[in-house]
Amino acid sequence: MRLIPAIDIIDGKCVRLTRGDYNTKKIYNENPLDVAMQFEANGIEYLHLVDLDGAKSQCIINYKVLENISSKTNLKIDFGGGIKSDKDLKIAFDCGANQITGGSVAVKNPEIFKRWLKKYGADKIILGADCSDRKITTAGWLESSDLDVVDFIKQYEKNGVKTVICTDIAKDGMLQGTSNLLYKEIINETDVKLIASGGVSNMEDLVFLKGLGCDGAIIGKAIYEGKISLAQIQLFC
Repeated sequence: MRLIPAIDIIDGKCVRLTRGDYNTKKIYNENPLDVAMQFEANGIEYLHLVDLDGAKSQCIINYKVLENISSKTNLKIDFGGGIKSDKDLKIAFDCGANQITGGSVAVKNPEIFKRWLKKYGADKIILGADCSDRKITTAGWLESSDLDVVDFIKQYEKNGVKTVICTDIAKDGMLQGTSNLLYKEIINETDVKLIASGGVSNMEDLVFLKGLGCDGAIIGKAIYEGKISLAQIQLFC
């Protein structure tokens, strides 16, 4: 199972939120590149980079942060937040993203997202399935829908999606464990590569997710709050 540290960006700074609430923003580093370089120095290969300003806007915002990290590290970056058009997608790839994660666009403009899957392939396009009480949310988790998360994933699996990042918003940033029952259901009912996100609090959570059969796990606040060390991640990998 791949362990994927996360860097969330607001105003060009490395931050974390709790349950996606922008009012809970906590700044951990003024320079995200410093954080990314520290990850790489500890043997980490992957990075989940999220433009939180872009997520609640109509377009990608913090692409310069992506460009800076991709040009100065060898991290394999999946990038999400604000990618809602062909122009946004081009900017993300031009700035060095190895993969992009589409969430809101997959809900609001499914034909665009399906076209991206066909053009770039499922290895480049990840489905973002963020949910609250099983219902898919969009626009930086500020808007809710009536779409059940498992049905949503199944539908896109039929359209060629192979990798899904699923975040249970109720767990995100809480450091109280992951949404294991939901992840087990997704793994049992689909063949997608599932990347679990939200709630990782210690190494035991990661061991359990690996046992479930997750392809990867995203780790955010647990790193920044010292609950999981980069040395532990390196050993696990």
